[in-house]
Amino acid sequence: MKKTEPEQKIPVAVVCGPTASGKTALAVELALRFGGEVISADSMQIYRDLPVGTAQPSQEEMRGVPHHLIGFCGWDTPFSVADYLKLAARCIQEVRARGRLPVLAGGTGLYLSSLLHNLSLAREPRDDALRQKLEQRARQEGGAALLEELRAFDPETAARLHPKDVKRIVRAVELYRLTGKTMTRQREESRRLPSPYRACWLGLAFEDRQLLYQRINRRVDVMLENGLLEEARRLLEAPGAATVKQAIGYKELFPYLRGECSLEEAVETLKRETRRFAKRQLTWFRREEEIHWLKLDRLDGPALLEQAAGLVEKVLEIGYNK
Repeated sequence: MKKTEPEQKIPVAVVCGPTASGKTALAVELALRFGGEVISADSMQIYRDLPVGTAQPSQEEMRGVPHHLIGFCGWDTPFSVADYLKLAARCIQEVRARGRLPVLAGGTGLYLSSLLHNLSLAREPRDDALRQKLEQRARQEGGAALLEELRAFDPETAARLHPKDVKRIVRAVELYRLTGKTMTRQREESRRLPSPYRACWLGLAFEDRQLLYQRINRRVDVMLENGLLEEARRLLEAPGAATVKQAIGYKELFPYLRGECSLEEAVETLKRETRRFAKRQLTWFRREEEIHWLKLDRLDGPALLEQAAGLVEKVLEIGYNK
């Protein structure tokens, strides 16, 4: 009997949400429960030799579950959304070919939405000279000024970007200058093919936002205990690595390492910027209508796993050993 279209789609579990919400732990639990492997959807975890600041899971946290797309990219290696889509799609195919469940885990909403909604970005043009000019403008005038320019011709894309997200603002302006098409239009055109995935989206959040902020503050303290300052110092002294040096967790510590402020001031800035980043992540994910939100202030560990596993079983129509 010929399979129906939904049955042909590849089942994928997705654990998303803001930083410090416990995505890795739940993804590992689901992988153990369903016989799966974890595929990272984090734009910073791709970099080698920066396990602390990018929150790469330790071997202990992985609990024997295979993890993919973590710590494989050099600091100066260009890496785009299109690169991620190619690698993640290959990982999903390979995991599925082994008869296992792909479990995507991460907080980079652009990676997840582009992958699971089947955006085709591989053929988008680029112009390095134009990009450098736009980046220079952003440095001189600020990201907000470039964002206002973007808003004039692509208000939809501008509405979902933060003034500090200079890399994506520059890319959106660059694409329009090169093609005459807005990023919004290109994304609409790229979605003409249906997604090959049947995804169960699980979003982690808190009804009381202060609980998330407390977790973020504690996580920063733990990162500092585990060597975050040493990583930041190595990164600051390294040539190039412009993209990584703009990552939250490192750039806030550079003023202290240059002797421009106290450690206490730098750490407070880091905590504040991480909290703001978490708010932006939540804003992004709230646009995903398919997400089943799990409120962590209502669910303890076992209850969280059981509710998440029940949703995966129902949405993906797969069983597990209870």
